Amino acid sequence: MSMPKRYRTVFGHLMFVTLNLLLLMLAQAAHAQVARMEVISFQSTTFTDAEFLDGRPGKPVTIAGELRLPRAGNERFPVVVLLHGSGGISSYVTDWEQDLLAMGVATFVIDSFSSRGIVSVNDDQAQLGRLAQIEDAYRALEILQKHRSIDPEKVMLMGFSRGGQAALYASLKRFQEMHGPASGHEFAAYVAFYPSCNTGYLRDDDISARPVRIFHGNADNYAPVAPCREYVERLEAKGKDIKLTEYPGAYHVFDGKAFVPPRKLAQAQTTRNCRMQEAAHGEILNLATNKPFTYQDSCVEHGPTVAYNQEASEKARAAVKDLMTANGAKPH
Repeated sequence: MSMPKRYRTVFGHLMFVTLNLLLLMLAQAAHAQVARMEVISFQSTTFTDAEFLDGRPGKPVTIAGELRLPRAGNERFPVVVLLHGSGGISSYVTDWEQDLLAMGVATFVIDSFSSRGIVSVNDDQAQLGRLAQIEDAYRALEILQKHRSIDPEKVMLMGFSRGGQAALYASLKRFQEMHGPASGHEFAAYVAFYPSCNTGYLRDDDISARPVRIFHGNADNYAPVAPCREYVERLEAKGKDIKLTEYPGAYHVFDGKAFVPPRKLAQAQTTRNCRMQEAAHGEILNLATNKPFTYQDSCVEHGPTVAYNQEASEKARAAVKDLMTANGAKPH
């Protein structure tokens, strides 16, 4: 039975549209497959903070990271090592991964928790020393500088919250001397999103000559910005290449699109009202009591807020893009 001409025309048009949509989907799928992915396992060490600071041995551990390249080919890319926060690898980390790839930058997302038997430390920060991720970052640097697809002079470090604290203090020359690569190489830049800056470390004003950039919200009640402001002002007075960018009204994880509406983490621990200082043999003292700090101290509270802020997120992403461009990023 033949169709009337009018229906044949409509049917032909629908087939044409369907075929073109199919071709477009196939083209997009092919484009998405251009970026290569490689899981790389490497040796690190699980340290308590005292062990890390005092140069004592920790426990060897094998962890892994996921390397993604922005496009196929034989070129050597700049790369950003990404350190997650207290909740592990979350959507805001993978969103940044995609943004960086679009900038023409490779990414290496480290999982610092799974191999250590940890899912999240939000509600129990004592599960892992706060400086352990610095060790992970240094060991990743050693691996990536030898990778055939990575420019060894353009390995950058970027972290969020707990990982942001690690990214910030990985710039300390003392830590690099104690734990950094034997080659003496270091990261090309250090980018910290909403880190805690309320612990003072010995020689913490002696940092790398490479760029150190901090992005923070001034409404953050998880890791308040004030101690970071004081720290940056102290280092700027010494002529260090460090910059703090504050976003008005922005809370913790202001770059996390998943946190709309804002979310109060009722059981999450925060040291927002604590001030700590490194003493002899790597001991961290609570300055209010002059006793060793623990997460049972009265200054430790619960219930911080995480919330997306579109304006702050867009501005921070533009600033990071400028930094990536300065370090050789070439977008698609």
